[in-house]
Amino acid sequence: MAYLTGIILFVIGFLTGALLIWFFRQREFDSIKKSEDELKDAFSSLSRAALDENQKSFFEIAQRQFENLAKSSDQQLDEKKKLIDSSIKDMKSHLENLTKQTTELKGQMENSQQGITKLTDTTSELRQILSSSQARGQWGERMVEDILNFIGLTEGVNYTKQSMEGTDRPDYTFFLPQDKHVNMDVKFPLNHYEKFVAAENDSEKESEKKQFINDVRNHVKTIAKRSYIDPEGGTVDYVLMFIPNEGIYSFLNQEDQDLIDFSLENKIILCSPITLYAVLSLIRQAVSNFMMEKRAGDMQKLIGTFAKQWQLFVDKMDAMGKSLGTVQKHYEDLATTRTRQLEKPMEKINEIQLNQPKELED
Repeated sequence: MAYLTGIILFVIGFLTGALLIWFFRQREFDSIKKSEDELKDAFSSLSRAALDENQKSFFEIAQRQFENLAKSSDQQLDEKKKLIDSSIKDMKSHLENLTKQTTELKGQMENSQQGITKLTDTTSELRQILSSSQARGQWGERMVEDILNFIGLTEGVNYTKQSMEGTDRPDYTFFLPQDKHVNMDVKFPLNHYEKFVAAENDSEKESEKKQFINDVRNHVKTIAKRSYIDPEGGTVDYVLMFIPNEGIYSFLNQEDQDLIDFSLENKIILCSPITLYAVLSLIRQAVSNFMMEKRAGDMQKLIGTFAKQWQLFVDKMDAMGKSLGTVQKHYEDLATTRTRQLEKPMEKINEIQLNQPKELED
């Protein structure tokens, strides 16, 4: 019982203490709240005064900043305007150049299209030429004629066409010094080359290539059997065989590296357009040098004849000079001594006539 009473008293005391503590805390809280309200009012008054002062300063500063910013903005706007104007000017110039380049490109594309069209037509014509033996010969002759005209060789003076050589007629005969000449054949087997170009698979290409090379070798043999080489008739020991295309000439050298040696063994010189130009230029230079040497020899002979005749002329002049000297001497003798000798008797005769009597004079 006493234990229970103690517990009750402890609880009552604890609650009483708690109430007292709460009471004092509440009063302290109210005092703090009141102080806070007073402080808030004071701070509010101070803040309002400071805000009014700061607001005035802020507006002044803001106005100055705005004015400075306006000036700076005007300057920046002017600079940006100039930059924009310059950019627009450059852009306009670029656009004009682009328009010009576009126009030029359009013209180039039109020219390219025309070139492609012409190339297509030329390819078609070339295919037709390659498909006809007669046309191939005419094509080769036309290319040779162009080379001859470019070098400046004249038919009948530097070369002839289809002139008889033994039992055959070479396409061209070029004149060399000392009454020599060299013959050339312009026909060329291109049938299998055309098929080689048009072939669509490797096996067909290989077959046509072999047949084309075989045709060329057979053509070399055929030319070698003709009477184009006749040293007794004035020809040299070789014949020119014209290949009318640089690409074909390179193709043959690449695919048949023994072809040139084989041709030379048969006394045939293979000539592409460039090679023929070089050979004919050499022939023209040789003929020109030979004619120059011949003229120099003729001039030397004429100079020798002139020197001989000049010496005879000088001798005759010396003889005439001597004769004229003798005549001059005789003339001076006649004009002086002989004249005086004749004048002396004439004076005496005159004296005799002047001394005759007057009656004899009557």
